[in-house]
Amino acid sequence: MTEQQFQSKLIKEYEGKGYYVLKLIKTNKNGIPDLLCLKRGEVPMFVEVKKEGGKPSPLQEFRIKELNELGFIAFINYPFCKEITK
Repeated sequence: MTEQQFQSKLIKEYEGKGYYVLKLIKTNKNGIPDLLCLKRGEVPMFVEVKKEGGKPSPLQEFRIKELNELGFIAFINYPFCKEITK
């Protein structure tokens, strides 16, 4: 499964759970995760999508840490990982 196929699958899964999902293509900050998942009453969730064997860059790891420290949920999702969200 390609990263793009996996990302499309994740978008459908999160939308099926009631999230409003935005694919972040270009932002003013490099290294921001691929998806922003929003749901009323829940903390915004940022998801970096990686294919199996993919590795985040140091900047992506920094942004995920930064977002978590700001109180958001941010993580990397691989095809072989069990979903860790609601």
